Amino acid sequence: MKNNTMNTIITGARRFLVFVLLVASSSCAQDRQTGKDTMTKDKNMTRKEMKSLSTATFGGGCFWCVEAVFQQLEGVERVVSGYEGGHVDQPRYKDVCTGTTGHAEVCQIAFDPQRISYIDLLEAFFSTHDPTTLNRQGNDTGTQYRSVIFYHSSEQKYLAERYKKQLDESRTFRNPIVTEISQAAKFFEAEEYHQNYYFENGQQPYCQFVIRPKLDKLTKQFKAKLKTGIILK
Repeated sequence: MKNNTMNTIITGARRFLVFVLLVASSSCAQDRQTGKDTMTKDKNMTRKEMKSLSTATFGGGCFWCVEAVFQQLEGVERVVSGYEGGHVDQPRYKDVCTGTTGHAEVCQIAFDPQRISYIDLLEAFFSTHDPTTLNRQGNDTGTQYRSVIFYHSSEQKYLAERYKKQLDESRTFRNPIVTEISQAAKFFEAEEYHQNYYFENGQQPYCQFVIRPKLDKLTKQFKAKLKTGIILK
């Protein structure tokens, strides 16, 4: 009788332990996926929700950096890395890297203007890269890494040109801003392995030494405008 009672207690304890471990494991997995789920939720958006969004396109060096920055901002629903501003149809990464196609590495951003303004996006853009270096960001050199804003409306053009002028007049940067401001052209989505790059490869050296400092700066300057639940690796 005593053995049966003891076996029942042990069995119950084991079941409880398994339950606790399963809950803990599920919680950890959910935490690790928070960033990725936030980035991909647009796939489940309705057509009505998509129609309420506006589009912005920025290039500020490697699109991995630009993508990671804008993914953090509240009101930004979708960020897609790609190529724009060139003269070759259907360019691939290996083509753009030669610097001969005329394309810039850019990110096309779908944002909710009721939750974040275009001015906010401009502020984040100019604050997280060097807009004074021509065709270069750090060790990334070539026309594909140029600082560029592709505007999608006359209002975006006006706001971008005014903001750029204000930064120059206030001498926010030591050198003149060379950011190109051009009308949006055909956008070509980059290869799948370029998408959501920082969240998929956060421990890579480039992510840690180039992208992470930009995100740290963003966190300090735009704390009130960041999404909740984003995990910075």
